Amino acid sequence: MRCRGAGAVRALVLVLTAAAALLFAQPGPARAATVRQIAVPAAPMGWASWNSFAAKIDHNVVKQQVDAFVAAGLPAAGYRYINIDEGWWQGTRDSAGDITVDTGEWPGGMRAVADYIHSKGLKAGIYTDAGKNGCGYYYPTGRPAAPNTGSEGHYDQDMLQFSKWGFDFVKVDWCGGDAEGLDAKTAYTSISSAVTTASAATGRPLTLSVCNWGRQNPWNWAPGLATMWRTSTDIVYYGDTPSPANMLSNFDQAQHPAAQHTGYYNDPDMLMTGMPGLTAAQNRTHMALWAISGAPLLAGNDLTTMTSETAGILKNPEVVAVDQDPRGLQGVKVAEDTTGLQVYGRVLSGTGDRAVVLLNRTSAAQNITVRWSDVGLTDASATVRDLWARATLGSYATSYTAPVLAGGSVMLKVSGTEAASSDYSATAAGTYTGVSAASTGLAVADIAYTNTGSTPVTGTLRVNGQTATTVSFPPTGSSPGTVSVQANLTGGAANSLALTGAPALGTLTVRPVPGTNGTLLTGKQSGRCADVHDNTITNGTQAELWDCNGGGNQAWTYTARKELVVYGDKCLDAYDLGTTDGTKAVIWDCNGQDNQKWTLNTDGTITNVHAGLCLDAYNAATGNGTSLVLWTCNGQGNQKWSRT
Repeated sequence: MRCRGAGAVRALVLVLTAAAALLFAQPGPARAATVRQIAVPAAPMGWASWNSFAAKIDHNVVKQQVDAFVAAGLPAAGYRYINIDEGWWQGTRDSAGDITVDTGEWPGGMRAVADYIHSKGLKAGIYTDAGKNGCGYYYPTGRPAAPNTGSEGHYDQDMLQFSKWGFDFVKVDWCGGDAEGLDAKTAYTSISSAVTTASAATGRPLTLSVCNWGRQNPWNWAPGLATMWRTSTDIVYYGDTPSPANMLSNFDQAQHPAAQHTGYYNDPDMLMTGMPGLTAAQNRTHMALWAISGAPLLAGNDLTTMTSETAGILKNPEVVAVDQDPRGLQGVKVAEDTTGLQVYGRVLSGTGDRAVVLLNRTSAAQNITVRWSDVGLTDASATVRDLWARATLGSYATSYTAPVLAGGSVMLKVSGTEAASSDYSATAAGTYTGVSAASTGLAVADIAYTNTGSTPVTGTLRVNGQTATTVSFPPTGSSPGTVSVQANLTGGAANSLALTGAPALGTLTVRPVPGTNGTLLTGKQSGRCADVHDNTITNGTQAELWDCNGGGNQAWTYTARKELVVYGDKCLDAYDLGTTDGTKAVIWDCNGQDNQKWTLNTDGTITNVHAGLCLDAYNAATGNGTSLVLWTCNGQGNQKWSRT
């Protein structure tokens, strides 16, 4: 089945106010944070039925899982949601169009099972599809194909019914939407509106989870519509055995740090922790990667057979605390000195704290080093703590090195000294101008504001000319607070961050994440940058020219292995090992082959090692959308590039 992830979503009220007028100011020196950080809603935690039961669920199955969930102590560890996935409904409705269910499988109906979940102090989740037919129609799993199991044409009616039954969130799948060719942003905007209306009518907040498998790039538009959005296909398909390869693939595809902030989350799908096929070490790596991402933690194992070892992994308080960190940012890759030996860092709440995962994707044990400078700390001594051992390892200057088993990981918390930051004030229109960055890459931007209301205010943030994102500003009371985003900045002092619809704005404090540094590849003839269209991550997407804006889809890191890497894990690639004029220059998972290696020549040309051809703006065109290809090197301007 296409989408069996679950994610709960905490809907935030969309309230717009005008930005307050403030004076122009120049960047100031680094200073200690004096404005309190406002906690944002953390990613949902709980259990979902799909991974272990597929469509074969009923009241008794859910009740048994709830009882085991409570007995295992998961609520005390922060897990709250019990999510009923596909299979609960067979597409029937009454004369009024309301959903009906088999009361033999669901005695007392869906309200009864929601009531039972609530009786344990938990929250209840339900499932539907954005199309006319749901996944159970297109991909039956343990039940006959059931038509009409989607909510298209009934968005308002179904969301209200779910809320009246007592459900606290709804996951909306995409099998029907995909089959019908619906526009995902349009469909989910309508669903989000229906969720908001239903929540207001019943007084019960209904959380929305977008589950369209990363189709149509939801990280560009889902923040503000939903609290979480799936970024990839299922982590395990019906009948398959969980695998580390799928775990790593879903983790990689969820790396969209500029979209994750202020209570909105990338969703790499449910956890497979404790399911057959994974070792304890692999389960710990799974949990560590989801936690460093700040991803939803939705267990998918059969809780009635869960071992104490698995329960301990799921409940480790220090790992869970990283996942639930109230700053709400995503961890990012900050180093890969050797292929497959990776370092991920996450900026945590407070000052000077970082979560770190050392990940060994190779087949041999290796030492991996995290450098303080890569995660935005000074080289002064920092305290290092092993989160799985729950033990402080000592204080170390500059860096820390640990042995990591083949295919394994180490998870740390590093507490050190923040590197220098810069402060800026907004214009009357709510724009921070002249924002400086030493290099193209990510920076943490703390936005000070005051929201004296009782509900969050949402505004729109646009960095340079990049895709805009919706930012939520929770209430602060009468004194200001800050929320954080991760912004892609261009090297230099010409960056701008424009906020519209935000509350009264204060100081913007910017701290770089140096381990993400890259460069823009700017065409000499066009003045435009090598770009991956619309922040797409799909293998085979052809690179193109676009106005330079410093987005993550334009930041290319040239490695010691001669790769040009974008998004941290995609390499510029001569498509299909091509060697002829016109071969497409595309992105692809980095694999170490020569068609992903490039020589940066002193005359500004870039030569593919495998093909011996130059990176070329096709047909010497200069406009946005011009395709990038390989062509016989000729020294013309459409083959010359500057790196800034």
